[in-house]
Amino acid sequence: MPLPRLVARALAALALALATVVATSIPASADPSWWRGPAPTQASISAERGSFAVSSTSVSNWYTPGFGSATIYYPTTTTAGTFGGVAISPGYTASESTIAWLGPRIASQGFVVITFNTNSRYDQPAARGDQLLAALDYLTGSSSVRSRVDGSRLAVMGHSMGGGGALEAAKDRPSLQAAIPLTGWNTDKTWPEVRTPTLVIGAENDSVAPVSSHSIPFYDNLTNAPERAYLELNDASHFAPNSPNTDIASSSIAWLKRFVDDDTRYTQFLCPGPSVSYFGSISDYRATCPM
Repeated sequence: MPLPRLVARALAALALALATVVATSIPASADPSWWRGPAPTQASISAERGSFAVSSTSVSNWYTPGFGSATIYYPTTTTAGTFGGVAISPGYTASESTIAWLGPRIASQGFVVITFNTNSRYDQPAARGDQLLAALDYLTGSSSVRSRVDGSRLAVMGHSMGGGGALEAAKDRPSLQAAIPLTGWNTDKTWPEVRTPTLVIGAENDSVAPVSSHSIPFYDNLTNAPERAYLELNDASHFAPNSPNTDIASSSIAWLKRFVDDDTRYTQFLCPGPSVSYFGSISDYRATCPM
């Protein structure tokens, strides 16, 4: 057989082999059309900023139906397609400023994020859950950046009673793609109604919402969530989510990417998950796999 023909056949076989590898490396359930940003690394999800430039806009409480004043953080690009939306609630007696650091950090990874003040600093978890959903509805329905948000890819987060509110929101709206309670507090410990992938983040030395009576029971009783994980911050207090924290950020980003964007490239950070050690920053990690 002439050499050029042999070369052509070899190249064709190689192309087929490569295509097969690529096809088999992406699970059938994954949809790469939703993926945003380059292939991740531990460094990229731990960085203070991701690959997207971010802008923000403030919203007066005169224009926020169902919740207080807010700030929206969003990628400046309009060429990457729409992005998933994330609403974040502060904790009991706290203001938006206590969780504001999460806004630009998560948005720079390819999300539109709304952080807000609650109607009252004394609102209980159920009310905060309603406000999280109202914030998402505003984000997708009438906000100035609504055209940048995919209304089918939404998530909730919250600190303390806001974390309890994230569970309430997931219970009330099963279509949510992800929920992340941060050192969450709620008198309800059982969540069989939740059918949303949920990452529970607790703090080992939390004296306000001890993990033994809040975060761990939350995780254990999310029996109908399709996937769930529990991450415990070593030697940390209830207020760990109120300042920049690499473990909170990196695990939250990986969870949102995996379940809001359906991006299986982030499974590597969740299953088997971060290492646990006495001297490390993570004191406990549990998860349902394979994610």
